[in-house]
Amino acid sequence: MSDAELEPSPGSFRWPVRVYWEDTDAGGVVYHASYLRFMERARTEWLRGQGIDQSAVKEATGLAFLVRDMHIDFLRAAVLDDELSVTVEVKERRAASILFGQTISRADGIPLIQAQVRVACVDLHHMRPAKIPADLIPGLPPIK
Repeated sequence: MSDAELEPSPGSFRWPVRVYWEDTDAGGVVYHASYLRFMERARTEWLRGQGIDQSAVKEATGLAFLVRDMHIDFLRAAVLDDELSVTVEVKERRAASILFGQTISRADGIPLIQAQVRVACVDLHHMRPAKIPADLIPGLPPIK
């Protein structure tokens, strides 16, 4: 992967993260599952920044977003006390899913994680995919 592929676009959302002991193994290196939490929090904050209250959406519609697929390249490790930046960028929208590109970098810009995450809109009552309501998330790209 080239450096150009790792660079998030200027319009991507960024969320800061500090690495704490709870995020690391006994050696002070970030445990791999912690990166998943960092990315989940950034996607949640991206939604919140769009004015979307996920609890209210769930109550009103019975819909929620669940991770359907994830591809992660672990490029370098973060360690205790690192300041990180997690980005979120919509890459594709389908009728019932959104593909996000996400990166995690150190504050000095060194890329650590490159990921693609597809979330599916799910009717929680039936546990089936559901069409994303057209007015749910402002500014989403057209359906492919």
